[in-house]
Amino acid sequence: MVPRLVQQLSTLRTQREELARGVEARVHAHPLCPVLMNLPGVGIGTAARLLTEVVCLRFHSEAHLAAYAGLSPVTRRSGSSIRGEHPSRRGNKVFKRALLLSAFAALRDPLSRAYYERKVSQGKRYNQALIALARRRCDVLFAMLRDRTFYHPLTPKAA
Repeated sequence: MVPRLVQQLSTLRTQREELARGVEARVHAHPLCPVLMNLPGVGIGTAARLLTEVVCLRFHSEAHLAAYAGLSPVTRRSGSSIRGEHPSRRGNKVFKRALLLSAFAALRDPLSRAYYERKVSQGKRYNQALIALARRRCDVLFAMLRDRTFYHPLTPKAA
């Protein structure tokens, strides 16, 4: 019984590795792969997720893409009471997760880290600052996909 189970696990592992190589080959073959992989914090898995969730869709603006991802703040209202801005529970959860994970990975990038630290110093909690960074990166992603250009970080102008 145990040798048979070990053989089945080995077969499954081999199939999984073949599937991963196939996905990686398809992602690298896509014309937008170099554009997506150029963004800090985006690896092969995130690029695959972004390609499957977003590239075939058309968005009018950065705000439209952010709303699709569920990264836009929502105002909760009931009659005359307005309860302020809250994170949205709508949107494409798979896409939102990919953006949040790539934002977390991008904290190694100095510009992303500076933006994150600025949000924390403004009084935002960890998750709020990470969502703000993901939203900022969503705007950058929209511009990159719209113009088919690589990521060019803005450098501060010398005074």
